[in-house]
Amino acid sequence: MIDMKPHPKPEAKAPVGLHGPTLSDAAFRRITALARREAGLAIGASKSDMVRTRLARRLRQLGLADFDAYCALIEGPHGAEEIPRFISALTTNVSHFFREAHHFELLRSTLIPAFRQQIERGHPVRIWSAGCANGQEPYSIAMVLAEAGLTSQKDCRILATDIDPAVVVFARSGQYPEHMLSGLAPQMRADHFRKTDGQLLIADTLRDLTTFRILNLLRDWPMRGKFDAIFCRNVVIYFDQPTQTRLWRRFAKILEPGGHLFLGHSERISPEVEPYFEKAGVTAYRRTALENSELKEAV
Repeated sequence: MIDMKPHPKPEAKAPVGLHGPTLSDAAFRRITALARREAGLAIGASKSDMVRTRLARRLRQLGLADFDAYCALIEGPHGAEEIPRFISALTTNVSHFFREAHHFELLRSTLIPAFRQQIERGHPVRIWSAGCANGQEPYSIAMVLAEAGLTSQKDCRILATDIDPAVVVFARSGQYPEHMLSGLAPQMRADHFRKTDGQLLIADTLRDLTTFRILNLLRDWPMRGKFDAIFCRNVVIYFDQPTQTRLWRRFAKILEPGGHLFLGHSERISPEVEPYFEKAGVTAYRRTALENSELKEAV
């Protein structure tokens, strides 16, 4: 466990600005190197203020005097427990239901009819929400499946993963305050939520379709079998180009031929992997049948 005991005061206090400890150039370089090593994050020199602001809260919560002490914690024997929180603080877990609605229209119009045929042939549908944040994305997918009458666990399964244990716990609960459902149509609320303890709880049928797990996309993937669709939206924008390319190859490896990959509005696949995908819509791609030795070693 992370040592939460008060830390002894350093002989010389770290410089403190108006908003907490200052972030030295050396500490910033150390933090960005850790972020790149642990999660492939590419943080430019212009992001120093952002890094300081986002990590200052963790320093306060842990009772640490400065950013050097925080780096020492991450690099120390208990660092593995802090790394997910470190990465989560540097990225964004903001989302909402049916974000980038055109993807869900494609899911309804194109994927759902294909899913029906697949299920009729005895092959269950598998969908992965990679970087699920607070759960709005996988539950939005589940609502579309429910609208189509595809609510049997033996026919459809959604895997939802995120690196941050806290957001995975929140998402798994399926319980949302009112403000997190803003923009969701009243009929959707009535069909798929019920009020409890002053909040709104997602329907059991949708929670049963969805399995939440903690997963670092840059580490080993324990999943077996392939997916029919992968939603990985507004995640790779934090990664450098080589890391993105490796991730596209891994997605290509684990997608069924004809399966779909959905990206965020500012994300595009790398030229190196274009032969394995064809455009299927706005930031949506369909997996081609092409295979080669590169992909065989990608996962």
